[in-house]
Amino acid sequence: MISVIIPATNAEAHLAETLSSLVSAAVDGLVREVIVVDGGSTDRTLAIADDAGADIVKADGGRGSQLRAGAARARFPWLLFLDADTLLDTGWEREVNLHIERVQSGRRRAEVASFRFQLDDEGALPRTLEALVSLRARLLKLPYGDQGLLIPRALYDQVGGFGALPALEDMDLLRRIGRNRIAVLNSRAIVNGERYRRDGYLSHMARGQLYLALYLIGVPVRTIANLFGASPDPVGEPAVGRGAR
Repeated sequence: MISVIIPATNAEAHLAETLSSLVSAAVDGLVREVIVVDGGSTDRTLAIADDAGADIVKADGGRGSQLRAGAARARFPWLLFLDADTLLDTGWEREVNLHIERVQSGRRRAEVASFRFQLDDEGALPRTLEALVSLRARLLKLPYGDQGLLIPRALYDQVGGFGALPALEDMDLLRRIGRNRIAVLNSRAIVNGERYRRDGYLSHMARGQLYLALYLIGVPVRTIANLFGASPDPVGEPAVGRGAR
């Protein structure tokens, strides 16, 4: 039913935990394959993926190219794009099953579903960022790529899939799909807070809002990437300039 696509580069610290959150859904038959798209890892990322039984695809050129390459390999009618440092909360498969059944029965139109964003960190700043992400998803219908994206294959192909962009590829895809075809589920995508702590929460929030504003007023993605020095790190975030782990 679902092909899970995980872009990863030097993701050994978190990949195993992310893969473990998919086990129960694989046992139930909901997840039929897991594809790890490697961007040139030099650590144990490939070994971890292989030990878990995941298919491995190698792709250069940044996160957009990796997501696109993973989708091209996928064989099942639903695609779940998930970051290598994000795990899905216990019981997520029940809500996803219900969502898929509603779409396939015609009770709900074909649409993208994402999960509620939660950081694996404590304090006021993580909760503030979570609230901002929730507000953005609700008002702008632009969830973070960190939240996971579940997309019917037919819809993905219809809009042309992920572009081979240096950054903001998630926003680009979602805007082509359209605001009225995006839903946020109640189940949580729990994101590792390490890079947020490292970059600084306030700096991260300000930078993210600036990138979003530039994108929404029509500044081309490649221009934004050049202005802020985007690095092709496929482990998670749609914002430009995310540093490699």
